[in-house]
Amino acid sequence: MFSVCVLLSPASPTVRIVQLGQACNVEEEQYSERIYTIREGGTLELQCLVTGHPRPQIRWTKTAGGTSDLQVNSSLHSETLRIENIHRHQGGRYYCKAENGLGSPAIRSIRVDVYYMDDPVITVHQSDDEVKEQFYFERTVFLRCAADSNPLVHYTWLRGREVLSEGSDSGVEIYKPFFTQGETKILKLKNLRMRDYAVYTCIASVRNACDMRDKHSVFSLSNNTAPPFIRLLPEEPVVVNPGQSVTLMCKVSNGDPPPALRWWKQEGEELPKRSIIDEGRLTIPRITADDGGTYTCTASNNVGNPAKKSMSILVRGLCKGRFWITPDPYHNEDNIQIGREVKISCQVEATPPEELQFSWLKNGRPLRSSERMIITHTDTSVSPGTTNLDIIDLKFTDFGTYTCVASLRNGGIPEISIDVNISTTTVPPELTIPKGQSQLIVQEGDTIDLQCLVSGKPKPIILWSRVEESGAAAAAAAALMPDGSAQMESYDGILRISNVTREMSGTYRCQTSQYNGFNVKPREALIQLVVQFPPTIEPAYTEVRQALGRAFSLTCSLLQANPARVLQYEWKLGSRLLTVGQFTDQTHDTTYQVKSLNREGYGEYTCDITNEAGAGRCTFLVTAYFPEFYYDTYSALWQNRPQVYGFKLQWTQMEPNAVDRILAYRLGIRQMGQSRWWEQEIPMEGAIQRGQLLTYNLTELIKPESYLVRLTPITRFGEGDSAERIITYSEWFCGLGEFQCGFEEEAVCLFSQDKVDEFDWIRHSATTKNSKNTATTGPSADRTGSKQGFYMYIEASRMRVEGDKARLLSPTFNINSKSFSSSSPVSNKPSYCFTFYYHMYGKHIGALNIFLRQKGQILTDSLVWSLSGNQGNHWRQARVNIHPSTAFQMVMEGVRGSGIEGDIAVDDVTIEEGKCKDPPPNSEFISVVTNTYDV
Repeated sequence: MFSVCVLLSPASPTVRIVQLGQACNVEEEQYSERIYTIREGGTLELQCLVTGHPRPQIRWTKTAGGTSDLQVNSSLHSETLRIENIHRHQGGRYYCKAENGLGSPAIRSIRVDVYYMDDPVITVHQSDDEVKEQFYFERTVFLRCAADSNPLVHYTWLRGREVLSEGSDSGVEIYKPFFTQGETKILKLKNLRMRDYAVYTCIASVRNACDMRDKHSVFSLSNNTAPPFIRLLPEEPVVVNPGQSVTLMCKVSNGDPPPALRWWKQEGEELPKRSIIDEGRLTIPRITADDGGTYTCTASNNVGNPAKKSMSILVRGLCKGRFWITPDPYHNEDNIQIGREVKISCQVEATPPEELQFSWLKNGRPLRSSERMIITHTDTSVSPGTTNLDIIDLKFTDFGTYTCVASLRNGGIPEISIDVNISTTTVPPELTIPKGQSQLIVQEGDTIDLQCLVSGKPKPIILWSRVEESGAAAAAAAALMPDGSAQMESYDGILRISNVTREMSGTYRCQTSQYNGFNVKPREALIQLVVQFPPTIEPAYTEVRQALGRAFSLTCSLLQANPARVLQYEWKLGSRLLTVGQFTDQTHDTTYQVKSLNREGYGEYTCDITNEAGAGRCTFLVTAYFPEFYYDTYSALWQNRPQVYGFKLQWTQMEPNAVDRILAYRLGIRQMGQSRWWEQEIPMEGAIQRGQLLTYNLTELIKPESYLVRLTPITRFGEGDSAERIITYSEWFCGLGEFQCGFEEEAVCLFSQDKVDEFDWIRHSATTKNSKNTATTGPSADRTGSKQGFYMYIEASRMRVEGDKARLLSPTFNINSKSFSSSSPVSNKPSYCFTFYYHMYGKHIGALNIFLRQKGQILTDSLVWSLSGNQGNHWRQARVNIHPSTAFQMVMEGVRGSGIEGDIAVDDVTIEEGKCKDPPPNSEFISVVTNTYDV
């Protein structure tokens, strides 16, 4: 194989975005913003093309309204961004960022505009002071048509088959409200006439944008047209017992057209899953307390406002029975004393609250209110309901069991009975912590029980909470219990925490509740929970590139651990123990030093830092630097013969200054599907600099096979890490299947101005056209019809004189000169089709000439196409077959005519391998004339 090595300078990244999928339209707005239009439900596919060496890293982001909403996935770091079934909310500006550490990152953006159109909806209204149940004669009616869409909708109204427009009927007005976007949408019928009672059609159109067809909605207006009116049966709130079935009936008493009915539950709740809806009938079988609430029926027929009626369902029941004892309410006493007052309170939640009733028993016998036994009840409208029993001047004979009985007046629901014992043993509660359990130590992931012992009679419910730590941030985190609540109840005084985490460390408070016990100052106790966890370290994993013979160090840092004392560390290389040690109170990291790296020193180093709870591990993979293949090679397929091809392999070396000087690369190549490798060394002369591009030409590769290529750097100490890539044959032409240029980028596809002509071609778009330019010459848009699109043109201003020439030179294209000679007949020379669009409009048009410039031993220009004079205000297409025998350029020469109305423009230049095919049919929107020439 013949080898060539070339060193190129580092290059900062460049980037451009192209679309791969089928777009409705791609255009350039002012200030060079590219807009990609796609229909909702389509597949968005964007490719980020980057250059620069070393190879830049790529990242896609999206912003819309200042908020990034691209979901994290693997495509964000690849060249191609693909979103299937795109939705309207996914429109916005997408950015591609490329950086390689040289210069500033390159960023380009493209705005994605998602087109959609919903079905139009017609709504009918009267003036506010004219609303009636029916639309009588001499009333004004408004028909409004609306459809959510992008782009904005154009609306057309029809009465029957008659198209309505402003001024076509004195009794009709068509207008657009100031507060809406879009075009005409409201149809005003003034003083209704018999002819106005008709079928109206609203046609919504986005003028076939993205091939979205028109949609329409129909409404029949008659003297019976009326907004909906409904009644709910029964008319009063429904009160039922659990387990019964409830039926609500929503009846339509008026409305034309017939309204649609919908049942829903207020406050955003869903209807019970057991619900049965039959037109306006809602049935809830086997109702439960959770099904209670307000149910609403809505009727809508797009006439006037929807009708809405609501009904409450009350499921009878009693719940949350509680009691408390207040010793001597008028003195600050915690104990019950003879001769003092005692108050027993009982509280229950009831539905409906007005049915709640209480009764009292003493030792199982009914108790009535008296001078010393005073029974009171709160207002039944207040929920929960409360009853109090005040025992005045307590005596020994008053000791006993008092029972509070709560029931509903109409029965059908089980009663709630609460027993309260008043005796010499009735004492307020006390809390204690079991011995040795005021501080508990647990390891992360285990289960732990926190226990408070409660004495007293009756025993109250225990409330658990966390004690807020100092500092706002810590307080916010410590305020919540493990289940996310602020407080948890315990009937046995035990709080069980499963799967303990380090965030659960802290102080827990247990305290007595003021219900189901004494209504006295709560008793409380504290328990300290200590959660032990293994050390948290950094870095968890990192790669270290290092050369043989070099000294380096590896550091493992401790971030967090509990317990933080008696920490030990252990360094290993693979399974071989290197060193062990122990942390001091002042140290937070450990470092392992390598004085001189040898071949055995490459591999995986680990550092384990351990405490009682476990270990944290730092891992370091020590290797040499490997080469990075360069994928932006210009004309990588540089040799193209009938049976074989050549490939220009290019790469850069990662951090060449961080390793010993690379003397050579070992090149391995293997045909895909085979096992045999060919190897050879590629010598390197001198030191390799960071970002320098290395090149090696692979020859005699068999068409159309693909090959696996491996590169391994070699130093005086041995070989480094290898890198592999696959090279694939593809039909050759300038590194691509074809060359295309629409002049949309400022670089104009590497076209250049001739240095020896009289003036230059200008890159231009209609949106930036100078008002001083002559209006009777030159195009009003690019060849696609976009005013934002760019093209190249010559300005026939008064500064120019007749015969002045401007030449635009294409990039140079290479062909395989070994296979063909300049003396070969045309039939044996390679064929290419040169295609372009031209615009020659104006009475002073000069000429447009196309030359084939071949770069042999001498430079030769051959005229291959020429046209002069006014060709009309149209873009036209020309195709020319060319047969170069060596490297070539295309020269586009514009010649100034006799006056200022002689602007000439060109756009969308293409060069394809092979002869020109049949010209395409003319565009539906733009007049294009296509001519094919053979030279």
